[in-house]
Parts: sequence; structure tokens; C-alpha cells
Amino acid sequence: MVEKKLTHVEVETKANVYFDGRVTSRTCYRADGSKFTLGIITAGSYTFDVGDREVVQLIAGDVEILLPGEKAWRKVAAPDSFEIVSNCKYQIRTTGVAEYLCDYHRD
Repeated sequence: MVEKKLTHVEVETKANVYFDGRVTSRTCYRADGSKFTLGIITAGSYTFDVGDREVVQLIAGDVEILLPGEKAWRKVAAPDSFEIVSNCKYQIRTTGVAEYLCDYHRD
């Protein structure tokens, strides 16, 4: 579960804007240097390329995901999380607004 208030983090002011602004995030760093993003996904269906392994925790809302190797969409609702392996593509969709925190892990 994501804390309501994050302390001791640095935040990049430039937004990461995807799909004509329908998905946005801000890159953040913890005191130990680990990277994460805080973002919002609005209604739609999106495909993302993944570099480093990602762990996505939903803060609010719900989404459906289709991960590599899976045949069926799977629903994920806040405060649940899901993991995406490195160097792949995955699909995510929502009919509303979902907020998330995504941690990046180098394998």
C-alpha cells in the first residue's frame, strides 16, 4: 500500500506525457537513489514498452492488464499491485481514472 504522504524524495518537475496527455507521470527518487514514478491514467487502452522490471501499485481506481504471455485481461484495483518483467510490452486499459506508483528495478 502506498503511503498518503511520501517524505525525503526528489521530484523532477518535467512531466512524462504519453498518448496526447491521457497518461502522465512525474519521475521521483528516494533518498537511497531508487527511482519511481507517480502517475495518472485516464480512460483508454494503452501499450507500454518496459525497460527495467516494474512493480505498479494502484493508489486509486482500477485497470485491466494484459501481460506478456497471458491470454486474458486481468482486473487490478487499488490498493493492489502487479509486476511487469523487463524488456517487454504490456497493455493496460481503464474506463475511468487510475492513479499509480511505479517502482523500477534493474535486474
